[in-house]
Amino acid sequence: METKEIINECLEVLRSGGLILYPTDTVWGIGCDATDPEAVAKVFALKKRADSKSLVLLASDMDMIARYVREIPEMAVQLVEVNDSPMTIIYPGAFVSERPAEGEKPVKDRFSLAYNTVAEDGSVGIRIPMMDFCTDLVRRFGRPVVSTSANISGEPTPKTFADIPQAIKDSVDYVVDPLLESGSTGKSSSIIKVGLDAAIEIIRK
Repeated sequence: METKEIINECLEVLRSGGLILYPTDTVWGIGCDATDPEAVAKVFALKKRADSKSLVLLASDMDMIARYVREIPEMAVQLVEVNDSPMTIIYPGAFVSERPAEGEKPVKDRFSLAYNTVAEDGSVGIRIPMMDFCTDLVRRFGRPVVSTSANISGEPTPKTFADIPQAIKDSVDYVVDPLLESGSTGKSSSIIKVGLDAAIEIIRK
């Protein structure tokens, strides 16, 4: 199947609130619509992970990030411009949907990130992938896509498709052709937290 057809299949699943298993510029990820709280909840359930933890999202470019972050620190722009390896930046102040009251159905707003993708302080980790397949997928989808490692919480991060637990492969709605993993590094990205005051904190090298 051609890459364009694979992206079309992914888009269909993402738009319907489903989960995809896909290679990124770092490691294989479990993905969903980052503006859909119910889809995000499925990711946490699959990974057996507490939903109090934030998730890494992929965006196609700085323009997309600017639509979901209240103010982009100038330092973050500079880091993206000079960066030559996969890097996730934690931005302050995301536009976030409201957490529903107990028993109520969460509301999806394509102009706000799902409340369960961000940290308690309202910050969010976003990466512009250095891989054509991911960039094209997110650009065509038109909004950020969740990208969390394809493992059960607490277990090692799979470096290749062969390392992914079968339970994960069986539980998503679409699995991308493993041949596309040639663009992955097999290593997790660096994570840098940037403040509006130009303060930088290296979370992971």
